[in-house]
Amino acid sequence: MIAIAIVLTLLLVAGLPISYAFALAGSFALWFTGEQQLNVISRMFSGLDTFVLMAAPFYVFAGELMNRGGISERIIHLAQILVGRVRAGTAYAAILASVMFSGISGTAVADIAALGNIFINGMAKEGYSKSFSAAVVVAASVIGPIIPPSVIMVLYAAVADISVLKLFLAGIVPGLLLGVACALVVFWRGRRGDMPISTIKIEKAEIPRLARDGLLVMSLPAFIVLGTISGAFTPTEAGGIAVIYAAFLGTFVFRTLNFSGFMQAARNSARLTAGLFLLIAAVEVVNYVLILAGVAEGTAAVVSVFKDYPNTFLLVCVIAFLIVGLALDAGPALLLLAPVLLPITRSMGIDDIHFSMVMIVSVTLGLISPPVGICLFVACKIGNITMRALWSELALFFYAEITLIVVLVYFPVLSTGLPNLFRG
Repeated sequence: MIAIAIVLTLLLVAGLPISYAFALAGSFALWFTGEQQLNVISRMFSGLDTFVLMAAPFYVFAGELMNRGGISERIIHLAQILVGRVRAGTAYAAILASVMFSGISGTAVADIAALGNIFINGMAKEGYSKSFSAAVVVAASVIGPIIPPSVIMVLYAAVADISVLKLFLAGIVPGLLLGVACALVVFWRGRRGDMPISTIKIEKAEIPRLARDGLLVMSLPAFIVLGTISGAFTPTEAGGIAVIYAAFLGTFVFRTLNFSGFMQAARNSARLTAGLFLLIAAVEVVNYVLILAGVAEGTAAVVSVFKDYPNTFLLVCVIAFLIVGLALDAGPALLLLAPVLLPITRSMGIDDIHFSMVMIVSVTLGLISPPVGICLFVACKIGNITMRALWSELALFFYAEITLIVVLVYFPVLSTGLPNLFRG
């Protein structure tokens, strides 16, 4: 285990893509232990040999189609209508827009790319500092992978052998609470009345049309979740239907999606899906090496220490997840750690959904934590600000979201309530 950790670290530091780093580290470890290299191919194939993964390309493609169909502007207009012209209204609108956009994109980076240009630069014109504007958008972007449909939850369900529908339902309350946490920080910062009142004006005659378009966009995630809950279709079938629905809205309702945009969305989706699947296959090789190295024995030792203290174990895991997030992206971290930790939590009697949500939210914070948080770099580039300036404003949001994770640890019902309700 030490050898593979050293090799993996060296490869990542050298700048090798994460998928190749995992595959090469796993191959080296198998060679070092005398295993046949053919096992690399067989393990990579087995990592992808699951029906759940068929849903991922559909959700990625649906998100791409909606992005090219003018979704960002419609969600922003709906958020502005709902929030109104209150003090710090544009900041609240940015958070609300991110919550709504997360039901379409399923990724944090997509949230930053779509909303960052509008809010980071637009809020500065109203009197906000660019660093605070960027901090609001970055903090809210972590909601993207939490509220369904979420691509990362589909991948997690595949490696953890957990129901995608249960994960989708479990992510709704924590995702909304993340938005509330960000809004509370904005409220706290503006308690002295130094936040500007929104200057964005929407003509009354335009409100019905803008509200209709925004609600049509938001009907997509609702359609996916409600249709799956009702049993009308499976999560995988829901992904295919979502593609058809997104194409219909963009082409015939909004009239902003043409053939060229459709094909570009297809190409982008294919590239992203190929990268995700290669990552899953490569991580499976490392997981196989860990099994050969005796992870099961280590699991038994951990269980013996924390058996009577499950919440303490979860808090230790949260700290570990936050540290891992400093070096690894959320996807690789989840795919690597889930198969190792889930057997431990099950032996302690911790609910799979409870632990999964604590893990997913914790690891996702790595996207906005230095030094390698990709959302930080995207926001800095959009706003033309330094990492130091951004972090000075983002820190309070970050601590508020960590506090929410602690709340999730001690109140499992926030994660398990909806899945148990609809299962019952």
